[in-house]
Amino acid sequence: MQLNKEIWMKEDIEKFQNYLESFRETDEKKIKWSRNLLNTALPTLTIKTPVMKEIEKEIYKGNYLSFLDLMIWEYYENTAINGMLICRIKDFDSMKKYLDRYSDLADNWATCDLLTFKIKNNEQKYMDLIHQYIKSTKPFKRRIGIKVLFEFVDDEKYLPTIFSILDTFKEEENYYVNMINAWLLSDCFAKHRDKTIAYFENNNLNKFTTNKAISKCRDSRRISKEDKEMLLKYRRKE
Repeated sequence: MQLNKEIWMKEDIEKFQNYLESFRETDEKKIKWSRNLLNTALPTLTIKTPVMKEIEKEIYKGNYLSFLDLMIWEYYENTAINGMLICRIKDFDSMKKYLDRYSDLADNWATCDLLTFKIKNNEQKYMDLIHQYIKSTKPFKRRIGIKVLFEFVDDEKYLPTIFSILDTFKEEENYYVNMINAWLLSDCFAKHRDKTIAYFENNNLNKFTTNKAISKCRDSRRISKEDKEMLLKYRRKE
């Protein structure tokens, strides 16, 4: 199928879906494993990630915004391709228009975690987006907001903001939101050890996030054996 189209039409939807289905996994064990891992309400084709990336690259060579406008969302694989394309949009306002729709429909962790963002020269706009998304009643929209926040971790000046945002999740009950917060905190520790230790000393994190962040640190190759042992004192039992 030609994927680098100048214009995508409604009649292309069925053709594209049939094309995707031609890559469907036939091994039932792999299909079941994938569905359990993703925990999505969407049907899955269990297409290999490199195949999806090649499909996305070909669509990008054409009018990929026209493809996004079709809102093809039948399978998990559609969401992955849409997400990868959205991340290619250079204009922030245009990107946000598509991301807003995407984040409202997201229903699984992978749909969030495949997203990558280039925040340079748009830091304040992305920070505003984060603050908007983390207030959403939709857990995977909140997770996407935190996923964007990862782009700020390298710059130490944003650490107070990151820690302040994490503190707002004290009452968070959603597993997938707490998990990405733990992942974010472990990334902060790996890159900014001393200031993250200070945060461990005084924070408003819930027990699950605190202990899971420590577990992630202890599983990381970026963190010394001595620090892995030291972090145990911050584990919460209450």
